[in-house]
Amino acid sequence: MAQTGRQDPQRLERTIVELLESRADTASICPSDVARAVYEGDGDGWRELMEPVRQAAWRLVAEGEVEVTQGGKAVAEGEARGPIRIRRARR
Repeated sequence: MAQTGRQDPQRLERTIVELLESRADTASICPSDVARAVYEGDGDGWRELMEPVRQAAWRLVAEGEVEVTQGGKAVAEGEARGPIRIRRARR
């Protein structure tokens, strides 16, 4: 059975941070980038990781590490509807 990464929330958080560190300071990533990076199976089983990735992103928001955006603007967890992006926190 393929290891999906779902069982390790810290791995999802680390992957978010690593992907952002590998891009320009102003870049953002899609949660699917993270899901695909940690999924170790074939096909589109990575889609099962989308909600755990979103949850990992919100934990990092709470820690001040990242921002979740829609339309280029930071949004709070209760405001986010639909597709999101993740970027480094603006300090």
